[in-house]
Amino acid sequence: MLESAFRIGIDLGGSKIELAAFNAEDKECFRRRVPTPRQDYRATLIALRDLVLEAEGTLGERATVGIGTPGSLSPVSGLVRNANSTCLNGQPFKQDVEAVLEREVRLANDANCFTVSEARDGAGAGAEVVFGVILGTGVGGGLVVHGRLLAGANAIAGEWGHNPLPSAGPEDLPLPICYCGRSGCVETYLSGPGLSRDHFARTGQTLSAEAIARGAESGDPPCAGSLERYEARLARSLASVVNVLDPDVIVLGGGLSLIQRLYENVPRLWLPHVFSDAVRTRLLPNRHGDSSGVRGAAWLWE
Repeated sequence: MLESAFRIGIDLGGSKIELAAFNAEDKECFRRRVPTPRQDYRATLIALRDLVLEAEGTLGERATVGIGTPGSLSPVSGLVRNANSTCLNGQPFKQDVEAVLEREVRLANDANCFTVSEARDGAGAGAEVVFGVILGTGVGGGLVVHGRLLAGANAIAGEWGHNPLPSAGPEDLPLPICYCGRSGCVETYLSGPGLSRDHFARTGQTLSAEAIARGAESGDPPCAGSLERYEARLARSLASVVNVLDPDVIVLGGGLSLIQRLYENVPRLWLPHVFSDAVRTRLLPNRHGDSSGVRGAAWLWE
């Protein structure tokens, strides 16, 4: 294991790679963001190497490196699976990135890194059980218990987005096809593209999730209807998480976490679906925003 006064965290996204370096006092010392080479696996490895070398040139010494990635490593093959950045799928990414960086690297799913950051000193600080949720281009999740990230026996802990939408009714049909090959996954309804798809199916309007939220805020009836359906589906889906994990805090991240009315409406709507006479689980916005991914990746070494 490399001994260093610095920790580097990297958020490897489909459109950008972001790196931040932290010292022993958790103070950020360096940050850089570059575009992700589009569907080019080898170029992605080189971009990661160059970013780390640039950071270490500024820091003046080698650092530990943690990387948050889409998807996860198969515990059977060690290859990347389930990544929406499809050039990573089927690749020995950990082995290859360790080769180009010439050191051990720690990896975790990007939603896990988000949850680590928010559980450490973010919205979930001090809570025993924190479930982190990403509502963006996809739907991801992570679980931290007593400050420790739980990956699970199959390395899929927190992957609630690929469960079926709970209590699907006529208004949820037909079940959309998910990229994972299943039908009716939570992700197909609660991702940004899922909200846009539902709005188009009901209204014929092609709008982004952000535009739908703005329309609902300004009183546009079709947009308001789409956001109400979204809130009801989110409430049912998170109620299933509460019934299984009973977390103290659920922290939302991703672009749709900026919709402020979710934090009032969803806890009210999940009440009938939670197997309890009272629900003490708090639904909270994240504290660290886009920085949570790199922060959590850096702390994979703790």
